Amino acid sequence: MSENDVTYIADVFHIADVIFIAMADESENRKDVNMDRSLNFVEELSFVRVGGTEDERRAAGIILREINLAGEKLGRTDATGELMSFTIPYGVASKWAVKAQDKELYSRPYLRSGTIDTELKLLYLEQGSEIDFANVGDLGDTAVLLNELREAEVYKRLIEHKAAAFLIFKGKYYNTDYEASLYSQPLREQFTKNGAIPGFTITAADANRLIKKDVKTVHLTLKQENTEETSQNVLATIKGTDLPEESIVLTAHYDSVPLGTGSWDNATGATVLLAIYRHFIANPPRRTMRFIWCGSEELGLLGSKAYIAQHEGLLESIKFAFNFDMCGTALGNNDIFITGNKELATYVEQFCRAAGYSARTMNHVQSSDSAPFCDRGIPALGLSRGTMSAAEIHSVRDVTATLSESALQKNLEFAVKIIGAFVNAALIPIKREISDETKKELDKYFSREIKKVV
Repeated sequence: MSENDVTYIADVFHIADVIFIAMADESENRKDVNMDRSLNFVEELSFVRVGGTEDERRAAGIILREINLAGEKLGRTDATGELMSFTIPYGVASKWAVKAQDKELYSRPYLRSGTIDTELKLLYLEQGSEIDFANVGDLGDTAVLLNELREAEVYKRLIEHKAAAFLIFKGKYYNTDYEASLYSQPLREQFTKNGAIPGFTITAADANRLIKKDVKTVHLTLKQENTEETSQNVLATIKGTDLPEESIVLTAHYDSVPLGTGSWDNATGATVLLAIYRHFIANPPRRTMRFIWCGSEELGLLGSKAYIAQHEGLLESIKFAFNFDMCGTALGNNDIFITGNKELATYVEQFCRAAGYSARTMNHVQSSDSAPFCDRGIPALGLSRGTMSAAEIHSVRDVTATLSESALQKNLEFAVKIIGAFVNAALIPIKREISDETKKELDKYFSREIKKVV
């Protein structure tokens, strides 16, 4: 280890020690400001609140109410929130069906994916890799069954082979239709920019039967129209006391998918962000803090993308980003997604050791609202708590039963400490820098390596 490395690690511990001493001095006040009724607020937000719907607007109003109440309690006339509206692509399906062997399967369509009403050959291409598509030829008379559709490269292959339609499956082979948690949402822009292919989701149980019985054809019906809706971000700003020209952005999405109550994903993150806001309006930071409760994250990070589009002039002043997506499960492990450079990874690992905070650190892009900021050169930490075995997201089972007030508060306490180390430091401890390797990952995440098919 070089002398510079030793000095750097020593500095990390020094910063952590300073933060802990300061936090200990105000511990009682911090608990009153930050921890009050955290899980109660998660429960208040626990209802379906899909981006662009009246229920999302209702959730935004609840968050805005709490922001304004926090300021009123402290006599802070400058501590108020606001709504930021933006338009999102959406769609309405009037009719859809997936039929095989004269039986209609439980299904949901992809919105904005086009229309169809015909019988097609069925071909299972598993993960949709380059090898899976090798030698299949023209698929103009075929519906392709895939395990999932997450990568634009897979969709590009469907386009190139002129697939007539696609199906994916969800759930476990033993799930009932209800338990499989199917839902409709718009096909994302990184796919539709290459063209629209009618798409459907079916249950894993039905997909398993189709393949085991070697079913050769399916009849697909989809009638729909493209629409637009209005979503909104909830914004609040705490101006820095003596370094207001430098700012930190903090994000958490508050929308949900169309089923379950979205308690873990992401009423918890929205709640933690609110508690952090309460703490720092009571304990003013040196640097400006910009809080964004993002709408329509589940539809493709649309809220954070819209914020950046509407606030280009602020981006240069934003030095760092924190994101909160899924916190507070009773069982599980703390996760920290690190998007930046090696220096940031070292800093976080040492800070956790000094704080006594057990967490898995992952050096990659978090698939959440910090990603668009990282794409503009702003490093970020995503603070989460994960467990896919004892809680579920995007499911009818995403409810408050899996959550713990104690775990939520531990996530919150650590967040306040590490955020404080940034907003109150003499110099921000990490450079505003994204490594070349991370830039390549961002290019792939945002599908920039995918050329438009003509």
